[in-house]
Amino acid sequence: MRILLVEDDAMIGTAVRQGLRDAGFSVDWVRDGRAAELSLANGVYHLALLDLGLPRKDGMAVLQGLRARGDSLPVLVTTARDAVSDRIAGLNAGADDYVLKPFDLDELVARIRALLRRQAGSASPVYQAGDLVLDPVRKRVTLAGEAVLLSAREFALLEALMIRPGAVLSRQQLEEAVYGWLDEVASNAIEVHLHHLRKKLGADRIRNVRGVGYRLAETP
Repeated sequence: MRILLVEDDAMIGTAVRQGLRDAGFSVDWVRDGRAAELSLANGVYHLALLDLGLPRKDGMAVLQGLRARGDSLPVLVTTARDAVSDRIAGLNAGADDYVLKPFDLDELVARIRALLRRQAGSASPVYQAGDLVLDPVRKRVTLAGEAVLLSAREFALLEALMIRPGAVLSRQQLEEAVYGWLDEVASNAIEVHLHHLRKKLGADRIRNVRGVGYRLAETP
């Protein structure tokens, strides 16, 4: 899952980006409101982690602009503004959740996962397709009750397919879910990861919809 981190504090941004990557997310980091607007216009993110006190354009204005154009991207606001009125203003402007600095990184990751589940219409902390179960918190995949060992990229790719059951995802959508800006992506990287997943999960588990993309089959 790909997250846009909008944070102007270098120390906080570095720590949060690393923590989110350790939790299995692909993270792009920008440091001002104008850069945030440009990045959000790409439509490639699953969630934005947005600071309010930003240079060039305030985070509240970025949030208001996002909602004004009808974008329903989940937004988790992080800020040092601890007045109740500020929190109310952020939520009324369209924030989905709100955490105050300093925050605990584990709590932040838990809140992010909760928002992603809500966006996908699922209350369960795990994703399931037939006898295939993916637990994003424990980084665990089981098939018919047996553990399946996946690489970090394979796990991210499978999670992208499982979080939207039945949806057909294009190669570009899968790349955007798995890789960040700074990652080098080989032209056949997604196909290689899919090949390895099929070997581990069964050849018919991930179906190719010709000319469109790939979808996960609940039963192979």
